[in-house]
Amino acid sequence: MPITEILEKNALLYADEVALVEINPERREKSRKTWREYELIETAAAPYYRREITWSIFNEKANRFANALLARGIGKGNKVAILLMNGLEWLPIYFGILKTGAIVVPMNFRYAADEIKYCLDKADVDLLVFGPEFIGRIEDIVEHLPDELALIYCGTEVCPSFAESYSELTADCSSASPSISITDDELGAIYFSSGTTGFPKAILHKHKSLMHSCEVEQNHHGQMHDDIFLCIPPLYHTGAKMHWFGSFLVGARGILLKGTSPEFIIDTVSKEKCTIVWLLVPWAQDILLALENGDIKLEDYPNLAQWRLMHIGAQPVPQSLVHHWLEVFPHHAYDTNYGLSEAIGPGCVHLGLENTAKVGAIGVPGFGWECKIVDEQDKLVEQGLVGELCVRGPAVMEEYYKDPEATAESIKDGWLHTGDMAMLDEDGFIFLVDRKKDVIISGGENIYPVQIEDFLSRHPDIKDVAVIGLPDARLGEISAAIIELKPGRTCTEDDINEFCHELPRYKRPRALIFAPVPRNATGKIEKPKLRTMYGAENVVAVQSLS
Repeated sequence: MPITEILEKNALLYADEVALVEINPERREKSRKTWREYELIETAAAPYYRREITWSIFNEKANRFANALLARGIGKGNKVAILLMNGLEWLPIYFGILKTGAIVVPMNFRYAADEIKYCLDKADVDLLVFGPEFIGRIEDIVEHLPDELALIYCGTEVCPSFAESYSELTADCSSASPSISITDDELGAIYFSSGTTGFPKAILHKHKSLMHSCEVEQNHHGQMHDDIFLCIPPLYHTGAKMHWFGSFLVGARGILLKGTSPEFIIDTVSKEKCTIVWLLVPWAQDILLALENGDIKLEDYPNLAQWRLMHIGAQPVPQSLVHHWLEVFPHHAYDTNYGLSEAIGPGCVHLGLENTAKVGAIGVPGFGWECKIVDEQDKLVEQGLVGELCVRGPAVMEEYYKDPEATAESIKDGWLHTGDMAMLDEDGFIFLVDRKKDVIISGGENIYPVQIEDFLSRHPDIKDVAVIGLPDARLGEISAAIIELKPGRTCTEDDINEFCHELPRYKRPRALIFAPVPRNATGKIEKPKLRTMYGAENVVAVQSLS
């Protein structure tokens, strides 16, 4: 069944129970919201910005948006994009789109204006819902967008002149469920993935992929109705949302936390009595460091005993981190997941709660998934040898949208070729060795080297430039720029850092190396040689074994 039916079920079974809570410890807004479903709790226990929504209102809000879309002719065959920061509006909008039979298109809130336009064009988006943080970026491209592309503004500030108001659009719409029949074999979502050429690929999934992600997550981590899941990463990411899907399947509460400091995370776990927390490596490391330095003390947080599971995803996990974590939190279960947007996020491989002795491996095939490791001729490699990891299961993408060549390269006989190099040990556990792709994963975020290379090549003193990932204990990887200057030119690190201020902060190189850039006979940068030269030839293995 499509996941929209799960929302209907939860609204029926758990109508007045809290479904979602939004918390922003850095925001001190005290004005009470007028909508009864968005209650601002102002108590000694939560003196900061806090909103919550029940399952019945969650469903009603999704229905209102669905009916608003249907009234303007948006339905099956159309595509609706979401460009919002995490908040209570995000998921009702997501499910409202799905309820119409339209294809939902979540977008990365880090995208620059040109990336937003690229993705809107690539996915043939008919309507975009965007938040106040993106007004400037949409303004930059609005004159270059198709006239038929509708822009819906979701925010409490004044609606920009080039968009319609989400609040006004949905205010008078019916809260009844639209009578649109949807099957698992219909198209449901386009997610954008990492690519090595700068702009991401559009990944098309059917509804069955979304449903399978719910079942995989709940099977792996045994969520019960009384569990409380803490979600910190952005909801546009398949990792964050698909981990929440396990809680969604059983009608359990989810907490959306805006803020990643150790104090915010531990305080929220305690105040909201969270039982399951999904972290990125830097956040887990920051928590351990804050405890070690005495910046936070566990005895100051009275409600931590119920926290039963900590799991990490989105990047390789150092063994030392997990061992240290389990020393500090010995009662925690631990798991890690491997996944990619082409396989609807995490879960096609997972370590398993009972397998902490195998920390360093990404694990074994997930629920409903098959895995194999092959050579360049697509033949199975022997145990202990390195090859490309391939996965097969009910949540493999349909295609790269409008890119049949890339689809044919990635999917062969139903097997998705991940582009990640791996090996199988004697116990059947899979270990990542390195990435075939050049994309750098820093703190769980994808960084595309070509974009940075193109930007730096504009510098008048730079002759050639290559960007690679170097191992980093906290972030997994950092971007390093190898810069070859023009003969007779001089340039300092300060000069390059100043030049890079035009880049978004997360795209700025974290290391600068002034050296020749090797290229092969066909003019391609020899990045494998650079990784060997600078100690990054097995960056994933280095991270996992550190």
